[in-house]
Amino acid sequence: MTESWQIGIDIGGTFTDVVAVNPEGNLHRTAKVGSVAGEPVASVDAALAAVGLGWDQVSDLMHGTTMATNAIVEGKLARVALITTKGFRDTLAIGRQNRGDLYRLDLPPKLPALVPEALRLEVAERLDSDGAVLVPLTKDAIASALEEVKHLGVEAVAVCLIHAYANPAHEVALGAALAPDQTHVALSHRMNPEVREFERSSATVLNAALMPLTSDHMDRLLARAGNRTRIHLFHSAGGMASADAVKDRPLALALSGPAAGVAAAGRVAGELGFDRAISFDMGGTTTDVCLIVDGAAQISGQRTIAGRPLRQPMVAVESIGAGGGSIARLDSGAIRVGPESAGAEPGPACYGAGGAEATVTDANLLLGYLDTGRLLGGAVRLDRSLSEAALGPLAAAFGVGIAEAALGIHRIANANMTRALRRVTVERGVDARECALIAFGGAGPMHAVSLAREFGISRIVVPRFSSMFSALGCLTAELSYAQQQTVRMASGSWEAPHLDALRADLLARLSAPLLAAGHAEDGIEIEDVAAIRYAGQSYAVEVPCQAPYDPARLDADFKALHQRLYGFTTDEPWELESLRLRVSAPTGRVANGLPAAAGIEPAEPVSTAPCWFTAEGAVETPRYDRDRLATDQRIEGPAVIEDAWSTVVVNPGATAWADARGNLHLEAGEPS
Repeated sequence: MTESWQIGIDIGGTFTDVVAVNPEGNLHRTAKVGSVAGEPVASVDAALAAVGLGWDQVSDLMHGTTMATNAIVEGKLARVALITTKGFRDTLAIGRQNRGDLYRLDLPPKLPALVPEALRLEVAERLDSDGAVLVPLTKDAIASALEEVKHLGVEAVAVCLIHAYANPAHEVALGAALAPDQTHVALSHRMNPEVREFERSSATVLNAALMPLTSDHMDRLLARAGNRTRIHLFHSAGGMASADAVKDRPLALALSGPAAGVAAAGRVAGELGFDRAISFDMGGTTTDVCLIVDGAAQISGQRTIAGRPLRQPMVAVESIGAGGGSIARLDSGAIRVGPESAGAEPGPACYGAGGAEATVTDANLLLGYLDTGRLLGGAVRLDRSLSEAALGPLAAAFGVGIAEAALGIHRIANANMTRALRRVTVERGVDARECALIAFGGAGPMHAVSLAREFGISRIVVPRFSSMFSALGCLTAELSYAQQQTVRMASGSWEAPHLDALRADLLARLSAPLLAAGHAEDGIEIEDVAAIRYAGQSYAVEVPCQAPYDPARLDADFKALHQRLYGFTTDEPWELESLRLRVSAPTGRVANGLPAAAGIEPAEPVSTAPCWFTAEGAVETPRYDRDRLATDQRIEGPAVIEDAWSTVVVNPGATAWADARGNLHLEAGEPS
């Protein structure tokens, strides 16, 4: 009988991680291979080969990817044309009045428009805010727009017409006309049926810009899978969706890889009984952090990546261009780290694959955290001399030694990540000191203690399989779909029948793929969130709720949350701006049963080497094999704990120990 394995694969910008479990859950295989730049299917093939499996042995492949995240962060997007209502072509360029850096007048006040002026087209049409037609969309206007698009040489087209969320008829007509000649067309009413023209335009353009990148990958992946292997993709709202469900909406994958890691971190937080935790995922290209409350990741419809609004229901991850492969360079007399990344090819200088620029990984190697005697990811031999050559010019520019320059790069990377942690805690009214930090990713455990100390976080957990945690998250996820819809209902004129009808329609659309997959209607779980704001406020507060909606309960919950977030409430009327639904169903896949490795007797150091923690000099630091640590064996810092895939740095003054499940716990302590 042919074997039938369940596979979780996460394709990162630098490495591809794989976790394989047989149906009984008593066998598992793990591996990490270098991602093949521009060839994600080749990365999947290499991952399967690394665990000794062929496609004919795979029943379910759960796939997370950072390709969309990295494309947005690094600005590597397809050339897109935007068609919008006459008079609104500059919406993307105008944006919002917010400045990214209020007191840095030397910096541009905002990011450049996603679509240059020459590629922004207008059509004569107009709807009012209720969807009534003020100016009809004629056949001549459609023909003129199509003719213009033909001469622009674009790879995709985004259509975002005024008030299309209230009446999509004009967008539907344009989409149908574009379809014969344009493979990739994104319509705003499908992407983001909500008010706020700039955010809706941004989301639609980003979706269009990702279509060429992701659609080819999905087509090739489905062809490789054939009829035997079921393919699911991890989407940004923290669950799995079928390939067909996301093919026209690749923006749903914008936080795919990070969301998978957050889902796994939520499971660990629940198992360990943490009321609040922060997931900290530092990979090769990006760092992603997210707040977890009662074992569940926070979901938001107001997310951004690299300063770009996404306007999709997504796990509330803050993603920044700071990873192990982030490049350090001189910029206006200072060292800047990221967002540019060396990626998998050529990779950090120490990989010996042609990279010549200094990266965070090179800095960590020169600080002594990484061991040149071990193979990184089971395949890469690190070369210290290449890191020294890469950091040499930076050290010379500041008149410091190589180690001091490496320490500076390490601290700058930490400072970048500190800002992301602040956004998911302090800026949401959460005291980070009450949270545990769950650190994973290839580089996260190396930075976890120093980052925790910045915030006064005392407890850190590095879960088992920490370097391939997102791949593990793919195995534990459930099928789910989410959508947000504009409502605009004032508290003083509550229309329960209208709201019930709107919810019923939204629920039917979201539940359809779950019902088609064979899930019973009574087995589908539903989560409701109401976005509420005071009349005249710019942004809404997201309030969890349950149907049927009680305006008095919504009033009380909204004001309590508003008080916690902003420190005040009023008796002014409020408005239900939009409603978000998330439906989910269990997959029945193996979620547990992965045995933990542990030694019986307390482990001894396998070696000792100098490591730099401060500019005062290096200190001799013992190195331990993580798989040999006995349960509850306490390791006092300084120390380095390694497994086949990751490195955990235990700073001076910190303490580490392993539990029976293979999780590594650290007390941050105080620097000694």
